[in-house]
Amino acid sequence: MAQEAIDTLTAGNQTHNDRVAHFRAILDRNFDVPFIAQWVLGRYWRGIGTSEREEYLKLFENLIVVTYVDRFEQYSGEVLKVGKSLTDSNGDTIVYSEIARPQSGTPVRVDWRVRKIEGAYKIIDVVVEGVSMGQTQRSEFASVIRQNGGQVAGLLKVLRQKVSGSS
Repeated sequence: MAQEAIDTLTAGNQTHNDRVAHFRAILDRNFDVPFIAQWVLGRYWRGIGTSEREEYLKLFENLIVVTYVDRFEQYSGEVLKVGKSLTDSNGDTIVYSEIARPQSGTPVRVDWRVRKIEGAYKIIDVVVEGVSMGQTQRSEFASVIRQNGGQVAGLLKVLRQKVSGSS
């Protein structure tokens, strides 16, 4: 998956829209985006209606897509090296890897939490240098919701702005 992402998203003959479409396909095939989105929203998930959930899920996926397509457009020869994998007490598999960075020489540790869902393995979290991306987003989203009087509508507004501002 990582090599496919690097190969398809760093090819020089693609438009930004091509990269978005390719990354979205990779994301949908390899990540359990609805699970991640629900987990990130946490306790606020139960308090929103169907239309807000649908909009949130769409915005969440779009945020991931625009964020990572932008990062791949800044790609400068990094190489992902996969190490060992272990099953934890929850039954999830943790895949240990590092990204070798030729520019700085300092590798970045990246661990992938993978779960078998409906017969397929899907990534449910990425941990960079010991920091869970899911937990980080959960804290950020909860902060935005608190700043907006406990209303998820405030988060949706911020997500709309981020998604439209990045594309």
